[in-house]
Amino acid sequence: MSLFRSSIELPDPATVQPERVLLASEGREIPQHAVEFAARLAQQGGGAVHVFSIARVWGTSLGLPNPGLMPNKGEWDMQRDLVAAAVKALKREGIKAEGHVLATRKATKRIVSEAERLGCAVIVMGGDRPRNRFVGDFIWSQEPYRVRRRARRPVYVVTEDA
Repeated sequence: MSLFRSSIELPDPATVQPERVLLASEGREIPQHAVEFAARLAQQGGGAVHVFSIARVWGTSLGLPNPGLMPNKGEWDMQRDLVAAAVKALKREGIKAEGHVLATRKATKRIVSEAERLGCAVIVMGGDRPRNRFVGDFIWSQEPYRVRRRARRPVYVVTEDA
């Protein structure tokens, strides 16, 4: 086992035929081009898309959970609205879709475990362009690349310029 886990080789999206696709977000708005990419993958495999978003827990207080650090009602509602919009867009494309929101401080771990739990063959995420790995580990917006490194299934990060 290697100390540094390398990501798996991404197959050509045109050849992938997944039964289930996980369209995930670490809390940011799910871009339309990521929704379209997930829909295209699902159509190729005749499958469904599960939309999943993270409501971020902001940390701990002296090592103990603190209710003030949990997502508030507005943050929960915002994430639910983002998931609902993505599900609605997918259903307009004729794709079977469902979604949900969970709160966690460890988005990477939760996204990967949800993909495994749901039996999704691929994960699709919207993201920024990749940054230096050392600097990127400290930036929340680089979460899709941490998911790609940790997951044992293909993770397609769809950027604005893709």
